[in-house]
Amino acid sequence: MDFVERIMNKNALITGATAGIGFEFAELLAAKGHDLALVARDQARLAERAKSLEARHKIRVKTLAKDLSDPASAAEIFGELKSCNFPISILINNAGSGVYGLFAETELARQLEMLQVNMISLAQLTKLFLKPMIDSNEGRILNVASTVSFQPGPYLALYSASKAFVCSFSCALALELKNTGVTVTALCPGGTQTEFQQRAGMGHSSSLRPMTARSVAEIGCEAMFKGRPIVVAGLKNKIMVAVSRRVPTMWAARVAEKLNKGR
Repeated sequence: MDFVERIMNKNALITGATAGIGFEFAELLAAKGHDLALVARDQARLAERAKSLEARHKIRVKTLAKDLSDPASAAEIFGELKSCNFPISILINNAGSGVYGLFAETELARQLEMLQVNMISLAQLTKLFLKPMIDSNEGRILNVASTVSFQPGPYLALYSASKAFVCSFSCALALELKNTGVTVTALCPGGTQTEFQQRAGMGHSSSLRPMTARSVAEIGCEAMFKGRPIVVAGLKNKIMVAVSRRVPTMWAARVAEKLNKGR
C-alpha cells in the first residue's frame, strides 16, 4: 500500500478555512473522506461551514476559533487537538493576511500581526505537528506562499517578504525531510478570487485575470499528495515567475511596483 492510499482517511488541519482557498481545500479533502480540523477567527462562520461539510460529506469536523495573529494560538491548537485524540496527518497552512500601502505610512501593529500570521504561526504549527508525523512515518504539509515570493513587492513590501520566507522555509524543510515519510509543499498562487484583496485594502491588478479559489486548491492538493516541494498555480503565473527569476532583482521589483501601484 503506497502513501497516498494509507493517508486517504487521515485527519487534516486547515487554517484560514472559512473562505477562499482554505474553504476549497476543506471541500476537496472532505469529498475524499478526510475528517477535518478547521481554524479561523469567526466561530459562527466556522460552525456554519462545519455543519455543511458534515451533512454533505458524512465526515467529522472539529472547529477551532483562533486568531493566528496571537502568538499563543498555535500551541493552543496543538494542545486542544492532542487532548481530544485528533492526530493530524495533513497540515495545510493556508491562513494569511496582507497590508497594502507605503511601508512608511502603514500601521506598525497591523504589519506585525501580518508577520505573525504569515510566518511565525505557520512555523509554529509546522514545528508542533511535524514530530508526530515523523514518528508515524507519514504526513503531508502544504504551506501557501505566493508568486510574490520570487520578487520584491513595493506597496506590499513586508507581505512579499513574508511569502518569500514561506517559500524558502518550505523548500529547505522538504529536503530535510527526505526519507521520513513526510513531505512539504509550497503552493504559489497569483491573483485569486478571494476576500484577501478587500481585507488588505487593495484590488486585483487590472492587467491580470485572477484564478478561482477552487482551481488553486485543486492544484495545491494534487502537488501535496504527489509530494512536490513547490508548485506555481496557473500557466500565466508560471511564465511570470520564470521571467522574474531570470532578470535583475530591481527590474522585477519595478514591474511589481507598476502592477501594485494604485490597486
